Amino acid sequence: MRTLSAQSLSHFPGHHDHHLPMRIVALGDSLIYGFGDPVGGGWVERLRRQWMSPGYTGHALYNLGVRGNGVAQVSQRVEKEWLRRGELRNRQPELMILSVGVNDSPRLGRANGRGFTEFEQFHTQLNHLLDLAGSLCPVLFIGMVPVDESKMPFLDCFYYNHADQYRYKQATKLACEQRQIPYLDIFDLWLRRGEHWRQLHLSTDGLHPNVRGYQALLHDILNWEPMYHLHHASMPVLETSA
Repeated sequence: MRTLSAQSLSHFPGHHDHHLPMRIVALGDSLIYGFGDPVGGGWVERLRRQWMSPGYTGHALYNLGVRGNGVAQVSQRVEKEWLRRGELRNRQPELMILSVGVNDSPRLGRANGRGFTEFEQFHTQLNHLLDLAGSLCPVLFIGMVPVDESKMPFLDCFYYNHADQYRYKQATKLACEQRQIPYLDIFDLWLRRGEHWRQLHLSTDGLHPNVRGYQALLHDILNWEPMYHLHHASMPVLETSA
């Protein structure tokens, strides 16, 4: 397991040297893909554009999000996706960002229906994903956003709810902690901001962030310590006059 301290990214290439850009892969579901943000393309795309701006280090950030993916689907493609994003021979990406799990949590057909991915199966699949990802490179995990329960069911079939979301995200958070994988708990963070705030930041489907939501999500991610250090190491150095 290649672990990453939440307090420091100093062992990463390029952390102190602005001339050594990193290769970073972001894998997961629609939260990585950016569905719901026709303006900025989601938080990953917004960050990718920042890192391509003049003066930045130029970290290469690959958006490998697939709408509807669950943990099992991401596990099936994680190693191949990582191996194909090295750019140079024998140089694979130095960091992986994962964000997945919400699509495993809904109930099918009715509010008390069976789970899309039963909890024990989810737990097994999650452990496999984290162990595999951690064997490739350091990993960061971005948690799921809380849905608008009043808008369910999604697509007239999928009944998402906060109780099940909490159960699945807690299992993910604990599994990450056991592997020293930094985990950003977006679910709890957004719940604390209140229902009115969430309604302003979620799309009409009640599941995906909207433009404002992805702006807030990127802000939250860049103010999270592991990403804060990574982002600020890439920023232009302002010259001061003598």
